[in-house]
Amino acid sequence: MRIKYTIPVVFLVALVIIEKESNIISRVSDKMASKQTPQTPVQPGVSSSAVRRQNASVASLGKLSSAVTLMNRCLDNHSDYQATASGRKHILLLATTRTGSSFVGEFFNQQGDNMFYLFEPLWHVEKMLTLETGGTNATAAAKAYREVLRQLFLCDFSLLESFIDPLPVDHITASLFRRESSSSLCREAVCSPFVKGVFERYHCRSRRCGPLNLTLASESCLRKEHRAIKSVRVRQLETLRPLVEDRRLDVKFIQLVRDPRAVLASRMVAFAAKYKNWKQWATDGDVPIDDDEVKKLKGNCDTIRMSAKVGLKRPAWLRGRYMLVRYEDIARFPMRKAGEMYKFTGIPFTPQVKAWILKNTRASKETSGVYSTKKNSSEQVEKWRFTLPFKIAQVVQEVCGPTLTLFGYKSVTSKEMLMDKSISLIEDKVFDFL
Repeated sequence: MRIKYTIPVVFLVALVIIEKESNIISRVSDKMASKQTPQTPVQPGVSSSAVRRQNASVASLGKLSSAVTLMNRCLDNHSDYQATASGRKHILLLATTRTGSSFVGEFFNQQGDNMFYLFEPLWHVEKMLTLETGGTNATAAAKAYREVLRQLFLCDFSLLESFIDPLPVDHITASLFRRESSSSLCREAVCSPFVKGVFERYHCRSRRCGPLNLTLASESCLRKEHRAIKSVRVRQLETLRPLVEDRRLDVKFIQLVRDPRAVLASRMVAFAAKYKNWKQWATDGDVPIDDDEVKKLKGNCDTIRMSAKVGLKRPAWLRGRYMLVRYEDIARFPMRKAGEMYKFTGIPFTPQVKAWILKNTRASKETSGVYSTKKNSSEQVEKWRFTLPFKIAQVVQEVCGPTLTLFGYKSVTSKEMLMDKSISLIEDKVFDFL
């Protein structure tokens, strides 16, 4: 194993061990507390040495509990602890690829000087944890994603550094994924002197900066009033519960969804090489439902639906912290939906964001590329209906039916219905977030 993998691997192993130990201690503590208290007399047939061992174990657990309490008190004294009292918000935009998340992320990226926005920082974590088979260990990845997000919301880049390849030197890197997509990382305060001969693939476009100094980025982050992160890599909302329970944070989740048929159509264009099978099926014959690609599509739909169902049930830990928004609604009513999102987060909806939305939702075809955030947004809603073959749409409806139903997307029964723009495939549906 190469040395660059050592820190992330050690981190994950430690994280798993700590969680297992915590669960074991918690279970043992609960059982022992119910069986033995200081006032409980010794039961007949139970030796005094056994009681002493039990009491010692309870005492040890008590010391551990005291240590945890002390640690929490230390956190209370941390300058960043009073997130709620200070009004600081931490926003996590959750999505999957080709759902319009880059476009929606700009609603926060364009907020101005009081917002620190990061674009897909978990890309590095996923890349480092990707197995030779092309996938990741879901449990390990989920924990790593959560802990990196926690530290980034606290403006600490040290854990993320351990996943960047090559490893930063003196906290300086020329390899941060899509740096230019975060205006916070291209502002003057974070713009280190340009270094001739150093190639930075994702260099800032607004000004000529040198490689990213993560220490400067951290300092800039700490000066911002709010923090937002966009990610397409978190699969299950439930795995993020510890972030809500971390009293240093005031986290709100916005889950962005899109019609799975539109998502597939977009991916077939953007990632053509990966979707050759789908294109072949569309022209040469029936789609094999038991194919791994079809199973993967079903798995993605099921995961998105299950995550959304957790949020829509509004459990106590998520109450007032979860919002579901459809890309189609944002594309049709961008200003209204952006206003709702800002109302949900409790952050002022600034004129700067409104101006950006007006400018970037009326773009011409010449400026609307596959990866561009400039779109004629109302046209994007229906575009997929004229590129996705009816045969493929049927397959998506078959394996993703429950997901379409939950999010309010209508199925089509014929090629004519698919291509008839007078028939809306979007139900009027309100997802309460209050």
